Amino acid sequence: MTGLQAWPVEGVPEVGPGTDLAALLLDAGLRDGDVVLVTSKAVSKAEGRVAREDRDRAVAEETVRVVARRGGTRIVENRLGLVMAAAGVDASNVVPGHVARLPVDPDASARRLREALHERGGVDVAVVVTDTAGRAWRVGQTEIAVGVAGLEPVEDLGGAVDAYGNPLLVTAPAVADELANVAELVTGKLGGRPLSVVRGLGHRVLPAGSHGPGARALLRPRSQDMFALGAREAVVAAVRGVQREHFGAPAPAEELLEALTSCGLAAGLAAPDLLVLDADADAALVGVVAHAHGWAHEPSAPTRLRPATTAFVDFAPSRAEEP
Repeated sequence: MTGLQAWPVEGVPEVGPGTDLAALLLDAGLRDGDVVLVTSKAVSKAEGRVAREDRDRAVAEETVRVVARRGGTRIVENRLGLVMAAAGVDASNVVPGHVARLPVDPDASARRLREALHERGGVDVAVVVTDTAGRAWRVGQTEIAVGVAGLEPVEDLGGAVDAYGNPLLVTAPAVADELANVAELVTGKLGGRPLSVVRGLGHRVLPAGSHGPGARALLRPRSQDMFALGAREAVVAAVRGVQREHFGAPAPAEELLEALTSCGLAAGLAAPDLLVLDADADAALVGVVAHAHGWAHEPSAPTRLRPATTAFVDFAPSRAEEP
């Protein structure tokens, strides 16, 4: 049969600390080339990551930085590098009063499960640990892969050519995330079925012992993240003159010039790496706009802007030193 088959593993009992997930999966009739998908909640329960504790405290302990906050809702980067609501701490599908934290290392969890299935069942399968996350610009949540073993999580098609002869420059399907969503469609949210199998992608499963880069390969580097801060948080970061990495590499001079002009600030392009400001320009406002674009005042020439380097001092800190 061609195409994909996907189904949930039925009859899975309540998972708790020490539950043998491999044993439950080996009863599902796995074959070489299958992809096994396990919810992060099941892995967390099996690894003892569910406890009676204050949810806000757990969120704070799992948070590395706050991306955006609106009232009680917090979008944060957690210790795994994932950007998601409440750091991935969840109070659903657990005993009331308890919360589940994500596994300590979901990639390692996936590798251990894959190795156990190979050693005890003799099957070469891939393993994907899934979790639920929202998406910028879209209503609702989907599943994402937070742990992967035995599968390349991203298929890089850069350099390929489409049917019309057009080169593909940045096309890179997130295969592991796509599989996570297939699993969610067949298991559902309320069916108590945390394990599922997808068959028909054997060509993507890596040889036993080769686990691939894991789900961490799906994390976008902060310097390339165009949405590393919420709208309010980006304004505050620019005013404070900190967290330059959130704004990416220095913008082209023309882009900064356009931004300055839109704010009513007069400036001229003297060179590809030099903007000269009108002497009456509001220095504080210039500093904010420049910082957001990766540029800074020359310390000895406050009317001149250049791409920020370690040789320049951000405007906001120098202003704070004024009497």
